[in-house]
Amino acid sequence: MFCQCLANAFGMEINVKRMNIAAGPLLIVEDVPNILDFLEVTLKFKGYEVLKARNGQEALDAIQKTRPAIIITDILMPKMDGFSLVYHLRTDPATRDIPVVFLSATYVGPEDKAFAMTIGATRFIEKPIDTEEFLLTVAELLTQGSLPPPPPLRESEFYAGYRQRLEMKLQQKNSQIARAGRLLETLPPEQKPGFIALRQQSINDRDEIQAELDYIKEFLEKNNSFL
Repeated sequence: MFCQCLANAFGMEINVKRMNIAAGPLLIVEDVPNILDFLEVTLKFKGYEVLKARNGQEALDAIQKTRPAIIITDILMPKMDGFSLVYHLRTDPATRDIPVVFLSATYVGPEDKAFAMTIGATRFIEKPIDTEEFLLTVAELLTQGSLPPPPPLRESEFYAGYRQRLEMKLQQKNSQIARAGRLLETLPPEQKPGFIALRQQSINDRDEIQAELDYIKEFLEKNNSFL
């Protein structure tokens, strides 16, 4: 088995049978179908049981039925993104200690990673995903565990940091879209399709960030937040 191979490779003695019984399923939270399928196939091929969700709210609903050993989640998602998901997990004593691995291609700056760790992310992996690093991270968390998460942030602290991250990413996406638009005007026809696809992905990301930011502003207004 994969885990036993890791044990042999790194000189670790692991009771694989005990680990699998204790671990439970792995929950993947990802809204992009091809990435979700890739992660599911990769983990199932190594013998892991897998649950799937397409956003943070679906993940919380799934956790009510089955407690996962690890949650592997994207950050940028509709309805409820990864930041909100981890905040909800860490404020609930029933889910506070579940390790969470963040995956992201958008939130990869030092400030983003620092905020992720502050709210309770266990590990952070950048997209595109390095399969070997990803599988080693999962195996390490299952066999060695993780440090207890930090104390949950106060609601006001979370939303202040969360809003700041979203506003900064919105500015970056708008700059990327404008830059891609200017570049398209200068490219030969055969090179344009690839850049059009990249610009459209940036537009989709921008729209998701804007929707989440609008939701936060509405939430803060309804709850009379100091923000």
